[in-house]
Amino acid sequence: MYDLVLYKQNEAFIKFDCEKSVAQELADYFTFFVPGYQFMPAYKNKLWDGKIRLADLRTHTIYHGLVPYIQKFCEERNYKLAIDTPVNVTENFSALEANEFIEQLYLDKNIITEGIREYQYKAFLFAVRNKRMLLLSPTGSGKSLIQYLILRYLQYKGYKKGLLIVPTTSLVEQMYSDFESYGYDSAEYAHRQYSGKDKHTDKFLTITTWQSIYKNPPEYFEQFDFVLGDEAHQFKAKSLTTIMTGLKNASYRNGCTGTIDGTQTHKLVLEGLFGPLYQSTTTSELIKNKQLADFKIKCLVLKYPDEVCKLSRGWDYQNEIDYIVKSKYRNEFIRNLAISLEGNSLILFNLVEKHGKQLYKLIEEKASNRHVFFVYGGTEVEVREQVRAITEKENNAIIVASYGTFSTGINIRNLHNVIFASPSKSRVRNLQSIGRGLRIGDNKTEAVLYDIADDFRIGKHVNFTLKHFGERCRIYDDEKFKYKFYNIEVKNA
Repeated sequence: MYDLVLYKQNEAFIKFDCEKSVAQELADYFTFFVPGYQFMPAYKNKLWDGKIRLADLRTHTIYHGLVPYIQKFCEERNYKLAIDTPVNVTENFSALEANEFIEQLYLDKNIITEGIREYQYKAFLFAVRNKRMLLLSPTGSGKSLIQYLILRYLQYKGYKKGLLIVPTTSLVEQMYSDFESYGYDSAEYAHRQYSGKDKHTDKFLTITTWQSIYKNPPEYFEQFDFVLGDEAHQFKAKSLTTIMTGLKNASYRNGCTGTIDGTQTHKLVLEGLFGPLYQSTTTSELIKNKQLADFKIKCLVLKYPDEVCKLSRGWDYQNEIDYIVKSKYRNEFIRNLAISLEGNSLILFNLVEKHGKQLYKLIEEKASNRHVFFVYGGTEVEVREQVRAITEKENNAIIVASYGTFSTGINIRNLHNVIFASPSKSRVRNLQSIGRGLRIGDNKTEAVLYDIADDFRIGKHVNFTLKHFGERCRIYDDEKFKYKFYNIEVKNA
């Protein structure tokens, strides 16, 4: 007699059969508060209790990738578990077969010269053998090459049709060209789909943004037997979850990301959708092995006058942000810093109208004989690509860009400096942003991050954005980054 029986419903969901009390235990086990729920409108308006429930008591279903956690649930309670149909089918693929397969691929001369790195090779082996994987591999580690090896293997094994989902149109074009550089006939086998492109194709691979497909009818997703997800940390959004659960016939699933936010909820959702977490390497290891640029962080802590600090006691978070982005001293400080730095510099901001455009105007007026670019969500894909291409060819450009456009997925090898002009505590955003500056270029072996913090402390009062700076420092500690503090007295704030 078994306490819990699992059945494979499809490639997205597992069905569970058990007594009502056990089902409730299972549901409670997979119920979590969503990070930041208390600030969300639905919770504030009492329309939602702030929890995410991964086990559905109505349908008795749960994400396919959570089977290992169900096994753990049963072990902890001494429950007898039966799996009626195979749910985690592994592939026999020896190291010898892997080597022979890779050798027969034509790769670009640069890739051959550099060689496939050991951690890339091991990640490829794990991905093929397990058929489901959430690959955690930092920015600059060569995730696109790992995905390419997987793609070629799936084509070799006779898979019929698949999706490669990315968050931006820029990344659609980048993945298409990356695969070409590795020797793939992208024109023959790959279809690019986003706004203005054909939605239907008979080609082996569709490279698309999630925004382009999430409203498609269910039958659209049923045609695919594999899915690859790039920047998979963004797959926690409801629309992305809908896509992944709609891929009922996609037996092969691989998600790639440079970062996850560290919360149990986020990790379980991603593993449920894709498969077990596999970490290929770390940023500190890549720096140590000279595969990424040497990296330093200079924390520039702006200490505001007492009269301003006293005023800040009555501010909420938005009041504080409004003051920071309007501060003449602070904005001119960022401008002077950017102009003084040698090499290509990326300045990242949050608010387009209130902050980004002001910084761009200030810098452009003073940065004579230098390329100064402004990039935000409304900037066309072609223009972003032009900015990237120009920056790759020179050593004195300044890019003022929103976090959303340049913190994820835009690769500029020839980037020497990154400036955090806006406060943020997001682990994912910060690490993705840092990753923009870590790639080694022809004339570049070192990168510097300038993290600007705002200190309004007075007495026991500690301001919001300074707390966020403390969160960033904890991230730096976790990643074993070198950082140093520089205290700067603000005058005429």
